[in-house]
Amino acid sequence: MSVHHESDPKLYRYSRTVFGVFTHVLCALFTGFITVLTKPGSSLFSWHPFLMTLAFSFFMTEAVLLFNPYSSPVKKLKHKTKSRLHWILQGLCVCSATAGLAAIFYNKNLNDKPHFSTWHGLIGALTVAVVALQSLGGLPLLYPKLAKGWSLAKLKRYHATSGLLTYLLGSISLFLGLCSAWFSSNVNGYGWYLAVLCPILCSLVVMSQVTNAYMARKRMQY
Repeated sequence: MSVHHESDPKLYRYSRTVFGVFTHVLCALFTGFITVLTKPGSSLFSWHPFLMTLAFSFFMTEAVLLFNPYSSPVKKLKHKTKSRLHWILQGLCVCSATAGLAAIFYNKNLNDKPHFSTWHGLIGALTVAVVALQSLGGLPLLYPKLAKGWSLAKLKRYHATSGLLTYLLGSISLFLGLCSAWFSSNVNGYGWYLAVLCPILCSLVVMSQVTNAYMARKRMQY
């Protein structure tokens, strides 16, 4: 695969590198912005947006970008090592998202508010469950002995496809959170639009990475 990437036009490689680095910086800045806005620990509710953003904007994005052939911070490492690091980041994503879900669930109980009464709540809960399943689904790729009777090539393709859908689901959950009354009352005007752009732009880069990787494999088969 490295030979294939080295044969790409220089302008293409440079642009992909720039977009990849930009996404690293963007997801870190967005997570930092939400951290400053929520002041984790200032209230029980404050943990929910902080932990969910940490999970879906930072950990999950970085887990995918590990495999970016142009801007991965560990691109010189073996694929097996990258896969382990990817799974660790996904594990952190699951832990953070579960804690964020628990925080808002307990907060609603304390305030006698209904659970999962909005699209944000429903899709957020669904995303946490799907992310956990996606992480479990990656175990056969880490430990091939678990993939009894399955083709590893097909499992990788299925995992990449479901992973992309999971990432998009997480991005939708973040977007709906940014449309909530709490966020809109704290951030408005151009600041709101800039915040909304963050998960959208990151999603576009991740979609491009996954689809290009799949198309590259298809070209190499012919």
